[in-house]
Amino acid sequence: MTKFKVNEYVLYKKDICIIKDIKINKINNKEYYILELVEDKSLTIDVPTDNKMGYLKKIISQEEANNLINNIPNINIIENIDDKNIEKIYKELLNRGNHDDLVKIIKTTYLRNENRKNNNKKISEKDLNYFKQAEKYLYNELAVCFKMDFNECKDYIINKVKELV
Repeated sequence: MTKFKVNEYVLYKKDICIIKDIKINKINNKEYYILELVEDKSLTIDVPTDNKMGYLKKIISQEEANNLINNIPNINIIENIDDKNIEKIYKELLNRGNHDDLVKIIKTTYLRNENRKNNNKKISEKDLNYFKQAEKYLYNELAVCFKMDFNECKDYIINKVKELV
């Protein structure tokens, strides 16, 4: 079981948090991490340090992040999908919390909407929604890893990938 420290960044479910404190609950005598969401500092979450549910994870390391970025051109889009099943596929990929799956959603939704635009069709709100969610989860984590803000991180990754292709 991984023990985290105060001021360490962690992933709670899909959100980036910082551990503000570690306290003992006087009622049940259990130890809890006091988490603050990076996106909403007004919200704190108490999570048992035993992490039995497995919701608390280390964020990606810089080495892992660089390997991921270098691999982005090799991550395939979702092929042979119809509009009836696409949301189910997006949800499954999003819920796995895997970085490659987030990239797959970003690439697929982006290309699907670009294709629509190029054919003078309206973009898909469903694709746009999953595109934004996947971007949020991926770039927020990588931004903390690289000590950048969201937009700096997004631009950095897009430029790195352009250099690779």
